[in-house]
Amino acid sequence: MNSVCVGRRRAWAFIGIVASLAIATATPAEAARKKSKGYAPPTASIVVDAKTGKILQGENIDAPRIPASITKVMSLYLLFEQLESGRMRLDTPLTVSAYAASQAPTKLGLKPGSTIEVEDAIKAMVTLSANDVSVVVAENVAGSEDAFAQMMTRRARELGMSSTAFYNPHGLPHNPPNITTARDLSVLARAIQDRFPKYFSYFQTRSFQYAGRTIRGHNRLLGKVEGVDGIKTGYTRLSGFNLLTSVNTDTRSVVAVVLGGRSGASRDQKMASLIGDHLPRAYAGARIAPPVVDKASPQPAMAAAAPLPPVAPTGRKPLDLSTLRPVVASAAGASTTTTPTSPPPVRWQKGQEPLPLNAHAYAALPPETAPSVTAADKAGLQAKIEAKPEKAPEPAPVQTASIEPPKVEAPKAEAAPEPKKAITGWVIQIGATDDAEKAEAILDKARAQSGKLLSKASPFTEKVVVDGTTLYRARFSGFPESTDATNACKALKKSGFACFAARG
Repeated sequence: MNSVCVGRRRAWAFIGIVASLAIATATPAEAARKKSKGYAPPTASIVVDAKTGKILQGENIDAPRIPASITKVMSLYLLFEQLESGRMRLDTPLTVSAYAASQAPTKLGLKPGSTIEVEDAIKAMVTLSANDVSVVVAENVAGSEDAFAQMMTRRARELGMSSTAFYNPHGLPHNPPNITTARDLSVLARAIQDRFPKYFSYFQTRSFQYAGRTIRGHNRLLGKVEGVDGIKTGYTRLSGFNLLTSVNTDTRSVVAVVLGGRSGASRDQKMASLIGDHLPRAYAGARIAPPVVDKASPQPAMAAAAPLPPVAPTGRKPLDLSTLRPVVASAAGASTTTTPTSPPPVRWQKGQEPLPLNAHAYAALPPETAPSVTAADKAGLQAKIEAKPEKAPEPAPVQTASIEPPKVEAPKAEAAPEPKKAITGWVIQIGATDDAEKAEAILDKARAQSGKLLSKASPFTEKVVVDGTTLYRARFSGFPESTDATNACKALKKSGFACFAARG
């Protein structure tokens, strides 16, 4: 009997030690997340068959989302272009500025005036997700962070990533933040493999040695889920835990995106489940889809040492995030799958345990001053981030072997937005789109679903130009007081609209 009691005491003591270690090793971000009940960042996901371009699974694939450190995949795309063109080599030294060295963690800890070789920079961005190294790359490639961000956005659009805009090379909080979609990130994952098969293998790096230190990566699926060979993790408080993944087996190939995970572990488990569910459905024959390449001709700066285009003034108008709300949660052609009651088991690599908690984080930066961002615009961002995704429509059958996003006409030069009508009181905005008829449809849908709520309100669309792109805001006027508009928004949010109020 005594031996049994002693054994139990030892077992409880061991459990206590393990629990204490877990608490002691929890990151500040993880501790804050546990204390913050109800943390639910906006989600999205997609699984694409890389051989055919067919979408095997999709949830909110065209909804605007914050990529966080997945941003660095596009930064590396531009760095790989430098290597491919011969303008840089793997041993080219990159100079570290004081600004680059001052970036918030996670970072490598580079000193101002020092240098880092290109290959070490690649490995540091892939594994540690080093923010200081990302700025070093940006400044050495384009001369400044702003100029590099413009190059990133331009290349994204040339790849067909029509809903993506970058404002920095690392994904740290910014005002406005980098914006993308699950669909666009799947395009990027395919493009960087197709264009740079020689350098894509760096995304398999799980650790590397630098200055006598062993730098370990954040991607916990490498070596644990069969076929996973990259690509990148990411996290900020607003974005949630993100993961862009490539899977290649002897017969099948898919890329997958999970955005908005509530923790690193839950995100990884969701990605593993998506791979287990949909990889067997991928095409096992020869590749059908053409390579994903730039649609535009190569930039002169990549072909020769030509001067870079001038950087836009720092006071450029930021992207109005309230206008990025999609009309529907998932695009036509995506298939929204439901989790079966007994999903097939995930194929873990032999000898590996289930995923541990992955909770790396970045320090938040104070928002930069942006005079052109109005209170209504900030309210729109908050509404967009907090809004629950709309219920996805029934998917239409995929009839093409392409993940090509819907074609959007090139924005026409506009002298100025059309003059606004004189509106008194308060207005509410429930969405925005690049098509006037779609904006009208949003208004009709809201009125039809709201009953008497909007019976005395006046629907109207407002045409605006944001960074050269024409958009149409769907709005209702006729709210005398702010409380009237706020109450209307509360009711509309329950119906799935990302509503916010603003003074007329």
